[in-house]
Amino acid sequence: MAEMKPIQKMPLNQIDLTDDTFSVNYLPDLQRLRSSMEEIGLIQPVLLRKKSGRYQIVCGFRRISVKMELGKSEIESRVFEEGEMEEFQLFSLSLHENLATRGFNAVEKAIALDKLIHRFQINPAAVIKNFLPSFSLEPNEKILNTYLSLARMEDEIKTYVLKEEVSRSNIRRLSAFVPDDRIAILSMIAPLKLGENRLREILTFLEEISRRMKGTVREVVERPEIQAVLFQKELTLSQKTERIKKLLQGLRYPKMHQMEEKFERKRKDLNLPSNLLLHHQPFFEGRGLKVEFQFGTMEEYRSILQSLSNLAHKKEFEEMILGV
Repeated sequence: MAEMKPIQKMPLNQIDLTDDTFSVNYLPDLQRLRSSMEEIGLIQPVLLRKKSGRYQIVCGFRRISVKMELGKSEIESRVFEEGEMEEFQLFSLSLHENLATRGFNAVEKAIALDKLIHRFQINPAAVIKNFLPSFSLEPNEKILNTYLSLARMEDEIKTYVLKEEVSRSNIRRLSAFVPDDRIAILSMIAPLKLGENRLREILTFLEEISRRMKGTVREVVERPEIQAVLFQKELTLSQKTERIKKLLQGLRYPKMHQMEEKFERKRKDLNLPSNLLLHHQPFFEGRGLKVEFQFGTMEEYRSILQSLSNLAHKKEFEEMILGV
């Protein structure tokens, strides 16, 4: 076992930094570790294995990186002989040590699960039973497949998922797109800083629009009207998001979009005061309108009543009621 191995100082220049067999690191935050090592030194020795005249990192990639940044030439290590343990045993040992000391972010969990199945050929049922609970994940196939799909995504997408804390359901939505489409989507969603619900809406619209138009999602994202909104510097992120959502709604439901535009034209022709609003039926299903108004004085109230009375004589208002 690793804890029974004697601690010895190993030269950093004899460690193979390019061998990532046991690595699951993704965007590690080294600042806290660096501060700790500068103040009190290395608490836990790294695990190495002899391989082809050099040393392979089993556990301690981050500690070794910090040692090198600090200009050190050696690191405290426990060393395995080349044929002493199977690679899967060493990987499992590395996972458990990291889980005990620092834990894994979402992408690191994905990388670890992907390596267990595709590199070390562990049966998926065994991974679900023995490893998902260790990662604080529900032990079922859907969760495993979600993380496996994340492991196969592009680095730009992984970084976005990590920094924006994207939910599993939206990870699954992203996994349904081909790589080119995912990268195109990222160029639109990353600047907008979307919440989970808005992200779900946007991804759903894009998938439905591309299917309806028999084109690619990239073609939808690169439409001039969408790009124009993204590059309007005077708009806030919230305003950009709402405008893009409306554009996507129009592409997804073109008939409804036309009806909405027609309704808006008639509403503007009525020249209503700003504190008096007219709303159509949801999705234009059925006739009739909803009136909404606000007032703070009797004078404002009388003015609203007069505006409502005047509507009865306007053709546009009657057409709006009838849905013409």
